[in-house]
Parts: sequence; C-alpha cells; structure tokens
Amino acid sequence: MADHTGLAAELKRWCRGEGLEEAKALLVLVPEEVEIAQIEETLETIKCLGRVRVRGRLFHTPLSCLMVLCECKQSIPKDNAPKEVLDQHSGERWPIVTLNECAARDDFAVKLKSLLDTEGRTMEDIQSLFRSFAPPQRSSDPSINSTESVLQAVGDFLEKARKPQAEGDYRRLRLFSGNLPVPPSEDPFDHWLEQAWLMVEESDCTDKEKRRRLMESLKGPALEIAKSVRESDPEAGPVEYLEALESAFGSAESGDDLYFAFRLMQQQSSEKLSDFLRRLERALSKVVQRGGFPASSKDKARLEQLLRGAVVSDLMLINLLCSDTKEQEKESRHQQVLLERVRTLWRSVG
Repeated sequence: MADHTGLAAELKRWCRGEGLEEAKALLVLVPEEVEIAQIEETLETIKCLGRVRVRGRLFHTPLSCLMVLCECKQSIPKDNAPKEVLDQHSGERWPIVTLNECAARDDFAVKLKSLLDTEGRTMEDIQSLFRSFAPPQRSSDPSINSTESVLQAVGDFLEKARKPQAEGDYRRLRLFSGNLPVPPSEDPFDHWLEQAWLMVEESDCTDKEKRRRLMESLKGPALEIAKSVRESDPEAGPVEYLEALESAFGSAESGDDLYFAFRLMQQQSSEKLSDFLRRLERALSKVVQRGGFPASSKDKARLEQLLRGAVVSDLMLINLLCSDTKEQEKESRHQQVLLERVRTLWRSVG
C-alpha cells in the first residue's frame, strides 16, 4: 500500500461523519481478527501519538483487512507522521494513513483515484473507454475534439460505474453495537434490523458476502454475538445471524402483544403496497415465532390485515374489494379466491 490517496479521502470523509479533528485522526490497516485492545496498545507504542482510542472499524474488501479509525489524544506531527507500526504480537507491520501525508496532493489525479476506489474500478476501465470511443468530427480544431472526447468518455464511465448499483446493489449497512444509549454514529436496532433483512432477502449476492456485510456493520456486544454464532456453526447463514441478534436486542413483547400490534398495522400514505406486505410478513413471522397464533392461520391473518390496513387508493386493493362486493353470496368460495390472489400478489412482490 504505497499509495494511500484513496484511503486518505476515506479518512477525511470518516472524520467528518464522526466529528473528529483531522489533525488527531489516523487510519490503520489491520488483520480482521485483531481486537480493539490490541490495536490501541500497539499504536500507543508510538510516543508522539500519545493515548489512542479506536472510533470505528470497516472491512476493506480489496485489501481483505480492517480499516480502523483512531483518535489520538494529541495532534499528529506534520513533519514525521508515522507510516506504519510494528505489532509486537505477530511481528507484522500495519500501514498507517494520516491526512498530513497527502495534504499537498489534493489535485485532480487524487480525486479521480478516490472516485475509482469508491466505484471499485481501475484506470484500465477508463483507458478501455478512451480506446473504444471515436472522437466527434464536428470541429476542425483538434483540441476541441480532444476535450469533447475526454468529457464524453468520463461521462460514459460514470454511467457504467453507477449502473450496477441501480440494479440491486445495496448501500453499506450503518454500524450497530447494541450499546445504550444509541451512539450518534449508529442506527437504532429496529432500523438497522429492517435494513439488514432487506439486504439478506433481496440482494443477489452469496450467503458468504451477506455474512461479511453483516459482520462489517457490527461492533461491541453485537459483534461478539455474531462471532459466537460463527464459532458454534461456521456454516450458519445470514438468517441465523439476524435471528440471534434479534433474540438478544429485539423486543421482549409476548406473542399476544405482537398479535395486537399486528392487527393495528396500517399502510402509510406514501408506502407502496409491496412494502406494506413486507412489513406485514415480518410482523406476522414474529407473532408466529412468539406463539401469538398458529402458523396454519398465517394466510387468513395476512389477507384480513391486508384488507383492513391498506389504503383505499391502491388499485390492487380496490379490485379485491370489488370482487368481494359482487360475490358476497358465495362467501366460502370467494375467500378461497382471495387467498389465491393474495398468494400470487405476495409471490410477485416478494
């Protein structure tokens, strides 16, 4: 890691998000299994840093290691900022990134490399675009043609770089530790869990990648629980990780309480029907897990709450209600038709 320009940009953004003073912040790259106490102990061997505290951790996929954000008690020297530190336990040298070492290199090349790192691309991707792009011939001035070709190629590259995200790639989960009160840099458990379930259920990536995404978003007590799941069953899927976290940090409400809350669920005015169905299904699963009612009643309960809680303006619901009005004399047969339609609708959005 001789070139730390991309990591310096990441450090700058991280400091801004955490509200850290840039002169006292650094980024250190460590193996994934290293504990926080060992990181702090090792960095404090550098006397000019003084006391060091870990403020955040993220997994860096291309480097297969942890990026650790640290805050020093005193400002880092500008002239001789440390470039690495020796871990006394393993004998490995951990690279250190500070903003001082890259402050003078804040030019277009640095910003471009930061963009490439963020998008997961390389300079070869841009070069291939230049080779495949034919410069326009609208002007006899070659400098104008060259400028237009550069702008067009960069625009094509950015469009291609963003396209995979629009096709199902999910943003990185925010941190969750399980500490109370919830730190400003973290999400409450219910919000984090909702985003985590969405990633696990709808992302097309492998279970291994989903587990990695979950692990990199956890720290503190929550990370310890995830590690215990991994130790007890190395092949455990992401669903098992979420169930263990929900058991530890989720609501302690009884099955009856959850059933009552389920019966009060309403579709929000700006909420899509598919999102409302997902909320219903998640709440319904919790009710069954806590013994609120038997699993055999799930279809009937889902249908009843859909009809009761969805907004009238939804065309799908209006069609269902109209069918119900026209066929009231065939109640038993009609209920079965509605159940089949809801199952079909659920499969189409789920």
